[in-house]
Amino acid sequence: MLIRTEADMEKARVKGLLACYPKRTRILVGMATCGIASGAAEVHAAVAKAIRKHGLKAKLSATGCIGICQEEPLVDVLAPGRPRLTFHRMTPEAGEQLVARLAEGKEDGGRGAFGRIDSEEFLVDGSIHRYFDGAPPRSLAQVPPYGDIDFYRKQKRIALRHCGFLDPGCIDEFIAHGGYYAMRKALVEMTPDQVVGEIERSGLRGRGGAGYPTGVKWRACREAPGEVRYVIANGDEGDPGAYMDRSILEGDPHSVIEGMIIGAYAVGAREGFIYVRAEYPMAVANFARALAQAEEYGLLGDDILGTGFAFRIHVSKGGGAFVCGESTALMASIEGRIGEPRAKHVHATEAGLWDKPTVLNNVETWAVVPVIISRGAAWYAAIGTEKSRGTKVFSLVGKVKNTGLVEVPMGISLREIIFDIGGGIAGGKKFKAVQTGGPSGGCIPEQHIDLPVDYERLAEVGSMMGSGGMIVMDEATCMVDVARYFIDFLIDESCGKCTPCREGLQQMHRLLQEITEGRGTEADIASLEELAGVVRDTSLCGLGTSAPNPVLTTLRYFRDEYQAHVNEKRCPAGTCKALITYRIDAEKCTGCMLCLKGCPAAAIAGERKKTHVIDPEKCIKCGVCFEVCRFDAVLVG
Repeated sequence: MLIRTEADMEKARVKGLLACYPKRTRILVGMATCGIASGAAEVHAAVAKAIRKHGLKAKLSATGCIGICQEEPLVDVLAPGRPRLTFHRMTPEAGEQLVARLAEGKEDGGRGAFGRIDSEEFLVDGSIHRYFDGAPPRSLAQVPPYGDIDFYRKQKRIALRHCGFLDPGCIDEFIAHGGYYAMRKALVEMTPDQVVGEIERSGLRGRGGAGYPTGVKWRACREAPGEVRYVIANGDEGDPGAYMDRSILEGDPHSVIEGMIIGAYAVGAREGFIYVRAEYPMAVANFARALAQAEEYGLLGDDILGTGFAFRIHVSKGGGAFVCGESTALMASIEGRIGEPRAKHVHATEAGLWDKPTVLNNVETWAVVPVIISRGAAWYAAIGTEKSRGTKVFSLVGKVKNTGLVEVPMGISLREIIFDIGGGIAGGKKFKAVQTGGPSGGCIPEQHIDLPVDYERLAEVGSMMGSGGMIVMDEATCMVDVARYFIDFLIDESCGKCTPCREGLQQMHRLLQEITEGRGTEADIASLEELAGVVRDTSLCGLGTSAPNPVLTTLRYFRDEYQAHVNEKRCPAGTCKALITYRIDAEKCTGCMLCLKGCPAAAIAGERKKTHVIDPEKCIKCGVCFEVCRFDAVLVG
């Protein structure tokens, strides 16, 4: 289908609506990487088999990640004239039973299938108010709408607007939900300068970490001398626990493509690249398929929408080097050179890829651009804070009940994200800290739990926005060991080009190792702090300048833990093996023998219903006894 006119767009939209909401039942299975890791592929196969077995006239589709990864696998059911229902923590057996109930419902007009299912089996009802015709049956009366679920109530999904709702492999569905209309508006109704102005007025800042104003960057590139320009989407997120860009590319690739086309038109580029790590095979495959579909529809390539504007996008796969998330290293990698940073004497907007003016934004930024063009700069600028407009996507992971992707307005507090959306700390333990900004981010303590989340406020407490990683830690987390872990990660990921980063991180890790193993001194703490400052102030690129953040913030807020390690030879969190011992409380021990059976070193002795004893000489401090004891009889000290 070739799209040239507004009438062509309308035909595609109608076709997409019929695909989204067919006259027969539609079943969607969340098939993003997180869903597949939880067993979604097996659920999808079981549902497909059951549809054939029961002769159900249903359309089976895959969709992306809706964000609440804790509840995967997820299955949505859309029946004509019925609400959209989402079933959580599905199994192949449950999928087969669901199809069987849907098939039974054919006998009474489709009502029986839902009427006999208890409402507690539903996670969310994504669209009961929009698609339900008439009053819901009694069994569904208490099923909350999508926006009333605690996990979603305070979210505002812009970058993630389609993830989990649309089939990423169907361009018609994307068009049916407003896709490529913003691109048409930009190319047909606006000049490039007007597009840049709209992005400037929106206040959008780059979501890749630095937070540089997107409109300012586009303006500089547009006004730079030269005929050849490039736009690049940075999908090389390498932060531990971060997967925002991956989820957008897997679940809504067309939004990124549309954003890049708008940006290319605005700055005068005819060629673009997306740099995505090879470890994201589904993201690469879904994006490549979306590119082919856009070209087939005439929305990408030569003479887009008959406007004379031509633009193409190429996929460049990275080898997984963390440092290639840095702009100059990323561009060197696309050019076929070693992915290492260079000094930024000249901005990329003047001399970037192949020394041509280049705009580099991350995946999340590009996905937001079409919404700004469609709804207007004023609408977007009204969200968030004065200096940090709009929303930000975070991957909420760690010791929190509800892990997953959250998109929230800038200015929301850490408390609201962790406790209202995340559900609080898992296992009934106490909140201790949260690290924002990935491995180079700072650790923020409980005293700042009400801190508004924006670029400036996070920087004030020694952390940063980064790409959006958010790792929650509880009272059982050793902050010294956390700093050691992230410095160890950054050593492996440093390109080694500049001395401060290459040598400084190694020495910082050595000092942290000494402290966590009980050989540290007060002088080591002082040396660590001084060295961190030198690495921060003298490194070549952003990796080195931000790498000391975990050390500096843990020293700033948890210095007492460092001092306990060096002065008392004690780990307050009970994590550092060299500084802890395990023993059994004779009064609490029931002699159940679980610890004895679980000990891999045969370090526990005792008889059934008699007090057990741990031999400190044999104990390897694996913690199995502590984990399996149901009577809190194993003590760590």
